[in-house]
Amino acid sequence: EVTEKLEEVVMIWTKQIRQVLVESEQIRREADDVGPSAELEHWKSRMSSFNSLLDEIKSSRVKKIISILQAARSKTLQQWKELDRRITIAANEAKDNVRYLYTLDKFFGPLAHASPVTVMEHIPSLMNTVFMIYCTSPYYNTSEHMTSLFLKITNQMINTCKTYLCEG
Repeated sequence: EVTEKLEEVVMIWTKQIRQVLVESEQIRREADDVGPSAELEHWKSRMSSFNSLLDEIKSSRVKKIISILQAARSKTLQQWKELDRRITIAANEAKDNVRYLYTLDKFFGPLAHASPVTVMEHIPSLMNTVFMIYCTSPYYNTSEHMTSLFLKITNQMINTCKTYLCEG
């Protein structure tokens, strides 16, 4: 009877965690003119969410319940282990992406607040840094991530030029 109650609890957790994973994998809705700092903020938010989830999963309360279910040879543990693995991967991806995107952070200010001439001076270094991220990041080097990043960089450059033209 205790095992059944604990299995019910784990099944509720499983359902909630699956929902978090599904939501994290959905396509983001962003404004058409959002800049590259939004990319960093997105991954920081994901890192925070998944790290909190990992902390909860690693808590002593959850570990005790899982240990009891292991001793009872519960069938719910297979699903639980798979979700634990997926959460760990998602947390590692977010952490890694934040680390790599922080290398671009020094370009975000000049990209947003400089004149078009100054922006152009930063482009070679910016592109070199993006290229290094593409070559070395185990998670961020997909066409989807790179396209999203380039779109946001382009948006920021356009916004900077519009501001310059309207103020000039």
